[in-house]
Amino acid sequence: MAPVVVRDIAVGDFDAWKPLWDGYNAFYGRSGETALPEAITHTTWARFFDADEPVHALVAERDGQMLGLAHYLFHRSTTSVNNSCYLQDLFTVEAARGLGVGRALIEAVYERAQQAGSPRVYWQTHETNVTAMRLYDKVADKSGFVVYRKLL
Repeated sequence: MAPVVVRDIAVGDFDAWKPLWDGYNAFYGRSGETALPEAITHTTWARFFDADEPVHALVAERDGQMLGLAHYLFHRSTTSVNNSCYLQDLFTVEAARGLGVGRALIEAVYERAQQAGSPRVYWQTHETNVTAMRLYDKVADKSGFVVYRKLL
């Protein structure tokens, strides 16, 4: 089996990236009537290629087939001089789960964060995402924090 290759996303990747993006959103209940507006998808895509934006994207592929994505961003923090890295989106196609694709994407984000001088990478997942949490428990520490939010 060919190795998984993780690389920065390229402008020509939109048609291969979009099904992964749609799959990620569907996993979290954003499909059909609750789907994100196309304007958000296109704005997100454009941000990946805007040097003034702190948003970045990686893709994982094997034999030229895109199997996963990771979107991450850097932001300021009141507890560090250097920016923190937030891994916002991580998704692999179902057929690639358990094959090291998610781990490879996380490790690539770790590398990008280290190169940027970030002291930490963090993310969140839904409490029902037990399959992903089995991996997360191996590659990171649980912070103990609970997320609260208010939609406005």
